[in-house]
Formats: sequence, structure tokens, C-alpha cells
Amino acid sequence: MRFKPSAAAAFAVLAAVLLASPALALAKPLTVCTEASPDGFDVVQYNSLVTSNASSDVIFNTLVAFDEASKKVVPSLADKWEISADGLTYTFHLRPNVPFQTTDYFKPTRPLNADDVLFTFNRMLDDSNPWHKVAGANGFPHAQSMGLTKLVKSITKVDDQTVRFELTEPDAPFLSVMTMGFASIYPAEYADQLLKAGKQNDLNSKPIGTGPFVLKSYTKDAVIRYDVNPTYWGPKPKIDRLIYAITPDPTVRAQKVKAGECQIALSPKPQDIADAKNDKALKIVQTPAFMTAFVALNTEKKPLDNQKVRAALNMAFDRATYLKVVFNDTAMPATNPYPPNTWSYDKAVKPWPYDVAKAKKLLADAGYPNGFSTTIWVRPTGSSLNPSPKAGAELLQADFAKIGVKADVKVIEWGELIKEAKQGQHDTLFMGWAGDNGDPDDYLTPLFSCNGVKSGINFSRFCDPDLDKLIDQGKRTSDQAKRTKAYEAAQQIIHDAALWIPLGYPTATAITTKNVSGYQVSAFGRQNFATVSVQ
Repeated sequence: MRFKPSAAAAFAVLAAVLLASPALALAKPLTVCTEASPDGFDVVQYNSLVTSNASSDVIFNTLVAFDEASKKVVPSLADKWEISADGLTYTFHLRPNVPFQTTDYFKPTRPLNADDVLFTFNRMLDDSNPWHKVAGANGFPHAQSMGLTKLVKSITKVDDQTVRFELTEPDAPFLSVMTMGFASIYPAEYADQLLKAGKQNDLNSKPIGTGPFVLKSYTKDAVIRYDVNPTYWGPKPKIDRLIYAITPDPTVRAQKVKAGECQIALSPKPQDIADAKNDKALKIVQTPAFMTAFVALNTEKKPLDNQKVRAALNMAFDRATYLKVVFNDTAMPATNPYPPNTWSYDKAVKPWPYDVAKAKKLLADAGYPNGFSTTIWVRPTGSSLNPSPKAGAELLQADFAKIGVKADVKVIEWGELIKEAKQGQHDTLFMGWAGDNGDPDDYLTPLFSCNGVKSGINFSRFCDPDLDKLIDQGKRTSDQAKRTKAYEAAQQIIHDAALWIPLGYPTATAITTKNVSGYQVSAFGRQNFATVSVQ
């Protein structure tokens, strides 16, 4: 017969194991209710925050990072760097003995070195690189919109632990740009393995990085599972597993955290935040966000190519009612592309007034006295930048109708919406932008430059030489006063051209259970779960 130990003996064995491994005894899994599926895990191909949260925020690291508390660029995979006096040369010294993740499909034979940095950036910037075409139609939106293909003259391996970037001209935001998710460092050795096997697409589904968590499995629209990286070079995470429970409905996310099915609910609706404040089992974590919600007006589509028409739509919009209904007054009214807590924000720019009569006159002056027909594109599920997409779209539709503009609301799945919008297929588009690094250029270059049109991220499709010149001027000097002067002039052009209907500057919020500690909401919408513990 089979031996069956007594309950006391079994408990004694278990206790011995737990006492011998206190970290094992205390560590618990963390389940996070997120709002949507990522586009993929090869973060350089995509520009959505959801994708950054699922890939670069947990699996990868960049050469340098942005510390939100100090508002400074700090070491990451590079533990030090030098910038030449003329601002043209950046030399990064890599942290020694940083291991890449080991999985059942890749086992690294060496730690991080300069070859990995060269591979990471050359695949984006060198069109002769064998990996350059792997991105296909997606391209490399951030690298393209930031103009890195023209800005970076060369990347040189000085030695195994040193990499030198030569720029064609000084670029003040360059170091901050290197903190962004798309600059995550990939293993050249893994890329070579995939290239030889003809499995290049595995880089998007089976990622390998140096970050605190390793991707274990992914079921679209359901769940992403990560394990703690046992060879992580930084402080070991305080949880043993990380789970993303993909939950598009924000109310359901709030219900799940209340029921203990997840410990953190991202992007809650304002009403759910208010309800959670009265629940002693929950906590609200908030910070002013470096984000802007807006409706982009496609200037390549008639009659939206007419400034008077775009101005009329702005003046027909009842922003106060929108913010009350959609954000429950938890967002500040927006005027400029980036929030007022950002240096160079131009307080002299005044918002378009809500004036239906003047809006009608502008339409008539533009040749559309009886209005016109258009479409409003919106995502189906809520986020921090659009808590109630359907309600918001219907409010805008009703405002347009007051001046004779008939708008058909089109609800489009997030991945398809981004894909089509980057190709300029939309008329008007509910969108939002979360800056990555605290620099105003993180808004201006991708969202308003001519390079941004080419990459697809400039959703207004507006390419103007004067505006481009001002954005460029702001990047070519490290003198913040001079940069501010250029950016203030740029904000005035953007406002006067009526490229957006600015909506609001939201507050970044998450709901957590009481037993979660160490979690901070990022003003940029990024996620750091390496410091989180579940008691």
C-alpha cells in the first residue's frame, strides 16, 4: 500500500521549507486588471501605451531611465555617460554583467554588450539592416516621428562595454528620448538565432529582454502571465508572479478589484473612483498626469482642410459639459497640446470659446452654411484619457449637430483604430497622448511635425514649414529659455490652426486593494511593478 504521511508530518515539512526560504513564504502573485490587449511585444513597432505597459515596462530596460521623483534622467543599462561640448556625441558605458532572460526558446551565452545596443538601434535606423523590414507596415513609429533616421549619424562600438552615438546636429531632448520604451535594448544573439531559423516574427510574440519579468504566456483579450526574472540585474521584485487580467470594461475592473480578483485596477471611471473612496478595503492612488485627451481633426480631408471649419467645430464644442459627463470633473480643461505643469506651457494661448452662433457664421464664411457630413472615430473601451468613449462621442455628435454638421459615430476596435488612423483614414478621431519623458518635445515632434505625418502619429496630418522650424529650433539648443520661446510660438500656431479639439488634462489614477504596497501611479502612464508587494 502507498505511504500516507500524517498531517502533522506534512505541516512540519512545509514549515521547514518556508522557514528555509522566507522570500518564498512572503512573495505572492500580483494580478493587475488592464484595459486592452497589447498590439504585440516588440515595442519598437507600436506607439500605444497599452503595448508599452505589457512589454517595455516589464520585460525590457533602456540605456537610461527617467526618474519621475527627481525629474531627471538616471542610469539604467548604462551606468554612466558623457556628452561632448558641442552636443554631437553621446558616449554610453554599459553596466557590466547584465544577463538577458533565459527561457525554453533562448539561452544566452553572454551578458549584455555593445553589439546588443547596435542591433537595437540599427534595425530601426538602417534600412539595409535585415531586420528593418520585419516591422512591415507598422514601421518604427517613434524612431520615425522623432526624426532619428536623420538625427543619428552613426552608432559605434568603442569596445564591448562602450557605445558612441554621433548626431548630425545638437538635439536637446535626445537623452530624454533614450528613456522611452521604444529604445528598449534587445539581444543581438537572440535576433541572430531567429534570423537563421526564419522565425523573425517570434521577436514580437516571444520577447527577450533584461527586465524584471519574463513573459510566460499570452491569450489575446484574456490574460498575460509573467514570471519574475531570476537573473534580473536590479533589485529582485517582491512578488513571485505578475498577471495582467485584460478587462476592457472599467466598471468590471473596479468590481474585480473590490472582489479581490485583482489587486490593482488601471484606468478606472470617475464614478468608480468615487465609490472606491468609500470602501475601506480599497485604496486610491493618483497623480497629475503628463497626458492630454483630444479630438484630432484630419486636415487632409475636406472640408477639414479649411481652418475656418476646424475653428467652427472647436467653437461648437461644449467642453464644460463634456468634462462633467465623461470625467466627472476629474480632468482640467485643455487648451494646449501638453499640460500646464510642463515647462514652456503658454498661458497666453486662450481656449476657443463655446459660441454656437459664431461657429455657424464661420461655417457659412467657409462655404458650408448648411453644414456637412463627417465621421467621429472612437475606441470601444474606456481608458484614463477617455473614460466613457461612447458617451463622449455622442456628446460631440450632438454639439456638431447644433451647427448643421452630421457626424456618424464609428466605434472601432483599438488595434484597428490605431492602424487605420496612422494611415490617415479618419475624419475626426478621439485620441489621447501620454508623454514619456517630461520634455515638451515628446508632444510637439511626434504629434505636429512633418516627420510625425510620415510615421502616422501626427493624427491631424498637418505639415507646416513654420511650425516645423519652431519645433526644430526648440531641439537645437539646451538653453531652456530659448526652447521655451520657440515652443510658445509653436503652441500659438497649433491653436490658431485649430488642429485639435482639446478635451482635458486627466489625473492618472488606479484602484488597489489595501494589502498592496509600493505601487505608484506614473504621470506618464507607465507601470513599475518591481517595487510592489502584496501582503
